[in-house]
Amino acid sequence: MHIIRAKPSEAATLSAVAWAAKAFWNYPSDWMEQWREQLTITPIFIAENEAFAAVINRQTIAFHALLQRADVLRLEHLWVLPDFMDQGIGRALFRHAAERAAARGALSLTIEADPNAEPFYRRMGAVRSGVIATEIDGRRRDLPILTFDLTKSCSRGH
Repeated sequence: MHIIRAKPSEAATLSAVAWAAKAFWNYPSDWMEQWREQLTITPIFIAENEAFAAVINRQTIAFHALLQRADVLRLEHLWVLPDFMDQGIGRALFRHAAERAAARGALSLTIEADPNAEPFYRRMGAVRSGVIATEIDGRRRDLPILTFDLTKSCSRGH
C-alpha cells in the first residue's frame, strides 16, 4: 500500500470510497441521501486541503483529509472501502494524518466521528472531548467529538 497526495481529478473516486464506507453501516437510504453532500468530495476541496489516498495495485481503497478551521486542525475524512477494512489500512491512514498534522505545527487533531467509528479512534488514542447532538428524521443522533493529542503521540513515535 502507498499513501499519496490525492489530486483534484480524483474527487469522484474519493466520493465513491466515502459513500461505500458510510453505507457499510447499513444506514437507511434516506439518511444516506441526506448525507450525500457531506460525502461528496469536490476537486476544490482536494485542491484547498490536504487529502491523501491509500492505493493498492493502482486502486484507491481509502483516504483521509485534514481541514484547517481557524486555529484547529480537523480530521475531516477518513474512509476505507469495506473490502479493505480490518487490514490495518485505517490505522496507517490515521497515523499518516497525525504525522501530517504534527508537521504543520498542530498540537492536537479534532475528529467529529460517526458513532460507529468512535471505537476505532479511541483505540488509536483519541479521547472523547464532547458531543454534537444532531437530528435526522426526527431522531436524535449524537456525534462524538474526539481529540487526539499530537504532543504525546509524536513523542512516543507512534
